[in-house]
Amino acid sequence: MTVTGVILAGGLSTRYGGLPKGLERVGGVRIVDRIRAALTPVVDDLLVIANDDRAAEWVDGVRCEGDVLRDVGSVAGIHAALVHAGTPVLIIAWDMPFVTSDLLSAILDAGRDADAAVPESDSKRGLEPLCAYYSPPCVAAIERRIATGDRRVIAFYDDVRVARVAADVVARFGDPALLFMNVNTPEERVRAEAHATSADSGRDRQEE
Repeated sequence: MTVTGVILAGGLSTRYGGLPKGLERVGGVRIVDRIRAALTPVVDDLLVIANDDRAAEWVDGVRCEGDVLRDVGSVAGIHAALVHAGTPVLIIAWDMPFVTSDLLSAILDAGRDADAAVPESDSKRGLEPLCAYYSPPCVAAIERRIATGDRRVIAFYDDVRVARVAADVVARFGDPALLFMNVNTPEERVRAEAHATSADSGRDRQEE
């Protein structure tokens, strides 16, 4: 199964003063480069989804494409990833510095007999839809939901086969609060920086 790893560089970064937050550094490494490093061992190709005119310069050697659907929220990134990749995709929002290759492999494995695979978390949705696997059947499901005016990022889940990566499985790969940490504000980047040394040393031990 050919899978494209997708870095979702969407959103207006309003809480980050409009700056491209994925270009910020955590532990001396840009967040976007951390995500690229996590994706590379488990996918066949890489793609950046972004609407910023400067985005083509952000990740060397990686194709960049924009949203197909406009003004529909975060689900547009999932839709664009699938349309432009033409393959199943493993996506990560570009503000998540501590996602690991091992976790991504588990998500990918869960998706082999499903249309989508998403890890459980303690977020308000109970899931992490922007750190997940999606396959081409999700495109039509997303478009149908958008046509009805339902722009929720997980609305189309009711129309496809979804595999959940259970919270206890996620926890095998590290502290879920750290794995799914988002850097949406300068204050959150400071908190991420405080965790970087322990998170990176734990990842290095897993890879040995």
